[in-house]
Amino acid sequence: MKTFFTQTQAARSAAPLFRASLAAMVLVAAGLTMMPAAQAVTIATVDVPEQQTVAGQTLALNGAGLRQRFVFHVYVAALYRAQPTTDVQAILDSQEPQMLQLTLLRDINSKALTDALNEGLKANNSEAELAAMADTIKHFETFMATGGEGASGDQVRIDFQQGKVSVSFKGKALGEVSDPRFATALLKVWLGPVPAQESLKQALLGQKSAAN
Repeated sequence: MKTFFTQTQAARSAAPLFRASLAAMVLVAAGLTMMPAAQAVTIATVDVPEQQTVAGQTLALNGAGLRQRFVFHVYVAALYRAQPTTDVQAILDSQEPQMLQLTLLRDINSKALTDALNEGLKANNSEAELAAMADTIKHFETFMATGGEGASGDQVRIDFQQGKVSVSFKGKALGEVSDPRFATALLKVWLGPVPAQESLKQALLGQKSAAN
């Protein structure tokens, strides 16, 4: 009888330790994907704020970095989310508001920008996936073509919310598509297996120095 009570007391004593250890494991696992919001940063003379607002919701800076092509600085990209994370799939699958802002560092017209986005779409999505989104992509290309000329300092803002993608250029709304498949496909341009630039992908995930 004494042995039974001794074992029971030991089990009761161990229970809180087990729960504490389990809780610690959960926190560690969460820490692998969730992270504190990034702080405001300046990249290539572009001031990237800590927060932005989409659909009335305040989003925090997930990460930001520089897009380069050869020796040229093309734009600074910044990704905003309600809860910063390093989990690519969570970003691609999210139905919550997210925003990607591109601040141009050189003159570029909307056609050149659209062509670059199309290259990224083709690099990160299968022919079957692109074919299934053909009408959506055509609509996207049509309203993107209305953006006209862009100069250093101009911004492209891409809002993602519940499968909708809204684009504005130089503060002017260009258009919107409502297709969750396209929202994911477009994010893959920067975060997919063949991103526009690997170091930029890591920077947007907050895993690399923003200045690259």
